[in-house]
Amino acid sequence: MMKKYILFLLLIIPVFIFSQKKKPRKTDKLVIKPIVCTFPEPIKSKEIQEIKTFQNNLNKEYLDKAETPLRGDNFANFKQHPFFPIDLKYRVNAKFIKTENPKPFDLPTSSGKSKSYQEFGKAIFNLEGKSYTLTIYQSLDLMKMEKYKDYLFLPFRDETNNKETYGGGKYMDLKIPEGDTIILDFNKSYQPFCAYNAYDYNCPIVPEQNKLPVKIKAGVMYEDIYHH
Repeated sequence: MMKKYILFLLLIIPVFIFSQKKKPRKTDKLVIKPIVCTFPEPIKSKEIQEIKTFQNNLNKEYLDKAETPLRGDNFANFKQHPFFPIDLKYRVNAKFIKTENPKPFDLPTSSGKSKSYQEFGKAIFNLEGKSYTLTIYQSLDLMKMEKYKDYLFLPFRDETNNKETYGGGKYMDLKIPEGDTIILDFNKSYQPFCAYNAYDYNCPIVPEQNKLPVKIKAGVMYEDIYHH
């Protein structure tokens, strides 16, 4: 008799326990917590890195007593250059046409003297749907030096002059291109030394043909605090 009773308990207890398990209510809602994924900061493009390097090097140059054009209080008060925000629309791939049999000429400077140059070629590019042409020059003095034999010089003016930039225009340093195109990155354009020190430097005057009828809001900006 006892064995039958024990057997009966073993059969009924699992049923009882199972019946006591909590059943989900219809009002219970499934709560899904959002998973927040974090990704590393995108790697800056090579072009932006190059522009940042240009900006850093220019600031270092002006903070170096051996290289800066700044004197006196202008040097003591200098911290860094103001720059337009980097904008890659001002980095253009221009068509390059080399000038055949260029003739040397004297390019006037801000001091009334002149420097010897030759026209190296022309760069034709589009900006905001319009076509522009700039003439690129080569210094006859620098081309004799091994370090600067492939150095090209691009002076230009635009509609920011006398406003956000120096009234006399800006410069851009280039290298002799290998093919029929050349990169013009106006984010790397800068003011000449005479914009900061007209007493110790004479700078080539931008030829009239290199005046652009458009605002080039790129490169180094200018604060007219150096000639007072």
